[in-house]
Amino acid sequence: MKEPDLSRWRARLEERRAELQTLSQDSAAARKPVELDQQSVGRLSRQDALQQQAMANAQEGRRAAELKRIEAALKRIDAAEYGWCEECGEAIAPKRLNIDPTTVYCAACAGALRG
Repeated sequence: MKEPDLSRWRARLEERRAELQTLSQDSAAARKPVELDQQSVGRLSRQDALQQQAMANAQEGRRAAELKRIEAALKRIDAAEYGWCEECGEAIAPKRLNIDPTTVYCAACAGALRG
């Protein structure tokens, strides 16, 4: 991949990383343990709060996984390995990278690995 293309991908990945980090910071309060206060929160309200906490934790897990994929993609850019399939070694189509800039497989290998 040419250097200008790599700088474009790097900028896109870094922008997404910053966005995810901001979302993570903004949702920190929603992931805190739910306090048991029977005076101000009834049983159903507590269940709702626990459910919202569980959803916030699951969402944070997805963000953390995406951040790991972004960091790995940035390392591949630094190592001049970005945009090449880890399975067959062929170039990953730019259209595929537009959909998921963290992908490590070309469409053919991704399909073969899925099933």
